[in-house]
Amino acid sequence: MREMPEDLFRDVFTSFIRVHILHHAAEEPIYGAEMIEELKRHGYDVSPGTLYPLFHRLEQHRYLVSESRNANGKIRKYYRITEIGRAALQELRLKLAELVGEVLGEHHHHHNEQ
Repeated sequence: MREMPEDLFRDVFTSFIRVHILHHAAEEPIYGAEMIEELKRHGYDVSPGTLYPLFHRLEQHRYLVSESRNANGKIRKYYRITEIGRAALQELRLKLAELVGEVLGEHHHHHNEQ
């Protein structure tokens, strides 16, 4: 397999991670350490230094809203999705379905052809 430019991988994975964040924040309020574990299960090795700026940017754009809660004497910042975030996630789901259908659809079976 030819080596992909590092920034292409990073850009695509960062986009995938944003979708994961929105998806999980739509199900229940999430916090950073929990999200790092969840992403690890999906094969992403994400550091807090990568994840937290993504949370902050999604919050700045009003896709997420945060709330600080006391969890066993520790202040933890929880993020949940907003209506704007839900609308964006819905749009992303349509685009994802289209992308997956095209990229992994019938053409996937012909990957030996050059």
